[in-house]
Amino acid sequence: MNHYAKPTIVMVHGAFADASSWNGVIDRLQQQGFDVIAPSNPLRGVSSDSSYIASFLNQIDGPVLLVAHSYGGAVTSNAAAKTSNVVGLVYVAALIPQEGERLADVHSKDSILNPLLIERQYPTGSNGQTAPEYSIDSAHFRRAFAADVPEERTRLMAVEQRPIAAAAFADTSGPVAWKTLPSWAIIATEDVGAGTDIVRSMAERAGARITELRGSHAIMISQPQAVADVILEAAKFVSQQAYNPV
Repeated sequence: MNHYAKPTIVMVHGAFADASSWNGVIDRLQQQGFDVIAPSNPLRGVSSDSSYIASFLNQIDGPVLLVAHSYGGAVTSNAAAKTSNVVGLVYVAALIPQEGERLADVHSKDSILNPLLIERQYPTGSNGQTAPEYSIDSAHFRRAFAADVPEERTRLMAVEQRPIAAAAFADTSGPVAWKTLPSWAIIATEDVGAGTDIVRSMAERAGARITELRGSHAIMISQPQAVADVILEAAKFVSQQAYNPV
């Protein structure tokens, strides 16, 4: 069997967050000697966001273990299908669409998020036109997104959250990499953001190796060690597989 060095771990955040949401996990992975990169996810649409992340991945030498949270799962599923160096996928409280599926058509009984969203407009860059984007009402951010994270931190998270374009939910998913790559999924059992029911059903459909953790949608913040442990398990597995870039 061929062996290769440790993969670079690339971590993609989801909606209403930024790359700093991975800080606790990144610290633990770096302590284990991994190179970690956490690029900014534009949050403008599955098609454009996945093209951006794919371009980023294609400029990394060697194998990549791709990790995603929330909406980032849709982006990475598509992005990895456009690359030759991604060797595994880890989904953290993430949405994992099928090819041809729109996130707008995915409905969760567990999620309380939609009624708590605030709509604003952003310029699309053509003829003064605008399009809608959504943020979580800061008064409800903690209970909808990060109920098990200390209140002091969630106050900052609510202020710093990045909005997601409505187009992100309307885009149709293209080909998805989880059909050909090994995948792992963390299910947060008290996730009322994306919704535990949808996250679990999508992970099962994708055939991912599932770990359930008691916690909120922001499980990577409230339980960074447990999340890091799953990523390290995935990294160990893919590091033992042959890597033959096209």
